[in-house]
Amino acid sequence: MSSPDPNLDANLAVALDALLTEQSVTRAAARLRTSPAAMSRTLARLRRVLQDPLLVRAGQAMVPTPRAEELRDEAAAVVRRLEALLTPSGGIDPATLRRTFTVQTSDLVGAALAPGLLGLARRRAPGVSLRVLAEEWEAGPALREGRVDLEVGAIDHVDPETRVEELVTLRMAAGVRAGHPLTEGTLTPARLAAAEHVAVSRRGRFTGPLDAALAERGLTRRVSAVLPGHLAAMTLAAAGDVVCLVPAAPPGEPPSPLSDAARALGLRLLEIPLPLPPLTIGMAWHPRHAADGAHQWLRGAVRRVLRPAGED
Repeated sequence: MSSPDPNLDANLAVALDALLTEQSVTRAAARLRTSPAAMSRTLARLRRVLQDPLLVRAGQAMVPTPRAEELRDEAAAVVRRLEALLTPSGGIDPATLRRTFTVQTSDLVGAALAPGLLGLARRRAPGVSLRVLAEEWEAGPALREGRVDLEVGAIDHVDPETRVEELVTLRMAAGVRAGHPLTEGTLTPARLAAAEHVAVSRRGRFTGPLDAALAERGLTRRVSAVLPGHLAAMTLAAAGDVVCLVPAAPPGEPPSPLSDAARALGLRLLEIPLPLPPLTIGMAWHPRHAADGAHQWLRGAVRRVLRPAGED
């Protein structure tokens, strides 16, 4: 295979288009914001490359040769294609999207996201489909390798280049069935510790931040079951007298979509009388998607779903 011709230069195509359109070295130079002398040198180079005079004198004007006439439309088309190639893509019309997005998240965040995302897609981007994958035990290369478009949840493990945006900060509330003994009277740390609990851990851990807060007051709780997801824990709490932890909006703020499943199951959410660390939900993506219009639409849709106040 032969090597590219060293005379090939995209700037020559732009200059050729200007010269053949203007049929004047001076006007072509003004169009390309260069000097007539520089444009005259470029014309000389084009003549050598194409082995044709291209423009010749006819009195006070310059006229194209037959070869130049043949090249006029082609040169203009090449320049249009170059402009399209080197112009930023800008925004996209969601209605034209035909794409399946893969989101990695927990069962609870997935349950909160899916209805809102699909609702937005039906109204604005009907060609969009959603694939939700379960959280991985360990930080994996899914974002880097392109197997996942977006990770949504408590982002505590990212590669150095990964982009992360915080979406909402929640508190943990105690979720119990209607009529549970804890719904009567004042909820104290001692009463909370004395109740039966179900914990949520993908790794099967029985203890967490609530146990640490109780331990500072000399209290321990009994965890009768550890489940891998919040939805299963909330279902268990709705059917019996166990307590589960549910992410909820701080007092005075609009309800969080992450609490929708608890409300649908009829759970009462009780304020925990202990200082627990907040839960920050964010989204992470690989920089390859930063300027992609379709991915920007996805990120904006996730913001609208998880920020109930309508932030964008």
